[in-house]
This record gives sequence, structure tokens and C-alpha cells, in this order.
Amino acid sequence: MNYEGLLLGAGAFLCIGFFHPMVIKAEYYFGVRSWSAFLIVGLVAAVESLFIENTYLSIFLGIFAFSSLWGIGEVFKQEKRVLRGWFPENPKRHEYYTRKRKELKMAD
Repeated sequence: MNYEGLLLGAGAFLCIGFFHPMVIKAEYYFGVRSWSAFLIVGLVAAVESLFIENTYLSIFLGIFAFSSLWGIGEVFKQEKRVLRGWFPENPKRHEYYTRKRKELKMAD
């Protein structure tokens, strides 16, 4: 039996499961400016995956890298979800959210 595909599938599932709450927490504490951290982590993991000799670890790092890069777009979408009231806003950033909501109303 060949278990490698199953293990890599589980790894992809765990990466997605890891980054989903990370996007939510990053937006909550740092806002959309956290996108740069996702970019740096993604690029570092992508470069590292090129130099790892173990094929499966290299593949897993590639999955991790692209999951992190996916988080860049998601952090901006998460801000929109917060503005719509679907997720709680950070009370310390209430003025920021209020200003963003006003800007969105003016754009309509």
C-alpha cells in the first residue's frame, strides 16, 4: 500500500486548518497590515521547499507556503467580514472600523 498521498493530503488539511484561524487572529490583532507577515512566511517556506532533499517534506513546505500566500487575500476578506458584523471586531480598533464603515457608505 502507498500511504504518501494520504499523508500529504492530511498535511494539506492541517495547513488549511492552521491558517484559517491564523487569518482570523491576525486581522483581529493587527488588521490588514498583517498581510506582509503571510507574504514573508510564504516566500521563506517556498524557497526552503526548493532546497529540501526529502521529497515529501519539500511538498509539505510547498503546501505550507501556498497556504500562507492564500492567507494574504483572506486577511482582506476577513476585514470585510468583520465590517459586515459576521466576526467580532477588536474593541481597541473600534475607531478604525467605524471610519472604514463610513468610507464604504460614502463609496455606495
